[in-house]
Amino acid sequence: MAKIQYEPGAMTVQQIVLLFRNGQLDLQPGFQRESVWSDRDRSKLIDSLLRNYRVPSLFFYRSQDQGQLLYHVLDGKQRIETILRFTGDIRGSRFSTLTELPDSDGTVKLDWRVLQKQRQQHLLMGYRLQTIEVTGDLSDVIDLFVRINSTGRALTGAEKRRAKYFTSEFLKKAEQLGRRYEEYFGRMGILSANQIARMKHIELICELMLAAHTGDVTNKKTALDRAMDEKSLKGQSVSSSAAKTVQCFRRIERMFPKLKTTRFSHPADFYTLAVLIQKFESERLILTERRRNALAWNLLLVFSNGVDEVRHRQKKMQPISEGQASYRDYLQTVQEGTDEANNRRNRENLMRALLETLFRRKDKDRVFSPEQRRLIWNSTSEHRCRVKGCNETLTWEDFTVDHVQPYSKGGKTEIKNAELLCRHHNSSLGNRRKRYSKAMAA
Repeated sequence: MAKIQYEPGAMTVQQIVLLFRNGQLDLQPGFQRESVWSDRDRSKLIDSLLRNYRVPSLFFYRSQDQGQLLYHVLDGKQRIETILRFTGDIRGSRFSTLTELPDSDGTVKLDWRVLQKQRQQHLLMGYRLQTIEVTGDLSDVIDLFVRINSTGRALTGAEKRRAKYFTSEFLKKAEQLGRRYEEYFGRMGILSANQIARMKHIELICELMLAAHTGDVTNKKTALDRAMDEKSLKGQSVSSSAAKTVQCFRRIERMFPKLKTTRFSHPADFYTLAVLIQKFESERLILTERRRNALAWNLLLVFSNGVDEVRHRQKKMQPISEGQASYRDYLQTVQEGTDEANNRRNRENLMRALLETLFRRKDKDRVFSPEQRRLIWNSTSEHRCRVKGCNETLTWEDFTVDHVQPYSKGGKTEIKNAELLCRHHNSSLGNRRKRYSKAMAA
């Protein structure tokens, strides 16, 4: 909880109403619960405000979207909703209250329209509500929400679960991937059991999904603000960013199975490596050869040890050599605002310089052109499927051309890397087809 920042203040009811009308007040962030107050509860609140009695503070999580401040309600939803229903800004059955107005004899029953007719609406609109604006990590903000709603009409178990995995498509998908990779995070030492219990794995997935969507690193707070907003990524954008994130995890697991022995098992370093692998994938860069993969692992291990050595020397107040400059530069980005976009980008550039030359670039053309197909057909003496054991005779109308060395593993879309296949084996063997090829078996 130490990371949460609190900023006390006050807002008039009129300011809160204007925020709502301007679309800057989020009454229903994904973790919020449904309305639970009765009209009797609401009537009592309006009576208290009109009599100028003190009521508990409102808690807002403050963020920004394209320069506009947004206020996500952590605590006080029922109170704000009551005010907005009373003024008619939120549709619903109208309610009245019994109260005492200045210069009136006894209690009167009134609603918003009556208050306006009597020109007494300023009693409500001018009321100053105490506010506390909070900023911090998503997990800490949600933990605060659960804690401050554990008194009074406490959250049910279902409401607490909803608070942790709220209703936006983006968050639901992140939570789904979080469950899928929870064991991996623990096994690799990326996150502790306590961190996972506090949703840090969901935070990390959110950041990687947003990086996959934008094609670049992001400030951590920006990523988590997106997660708070139910109107953020939706539909195909969510599916696409999730698929890219899964592909990234698959590649890292395959390329660096001993990642836990390096500093890249730390969340900040893992994020840098993962986003770089995402970018390599989008740039059609792949690493499939065992020799190059082993070299990539060795470089990663040496780099990790180099950064750790510089950190150890700094603690001992010992000088570093000229050859350790890149390790020092990397470490500096970790020590100075780990989650800032600029530092993340600088770390990524250092890692790119280390690994990029080992990756092979896929051919820009995935499919053989009509000209290539004609040349391959006319230069092949035996028009039969090249998969061992098939031997189906091919015709001009039904033959297919595929890569001997699979495209997914860096195979070029060139005539010398082409072979004839029947449609069945072209679609069924995937990138395993070279094992069955007569050309490769010969």
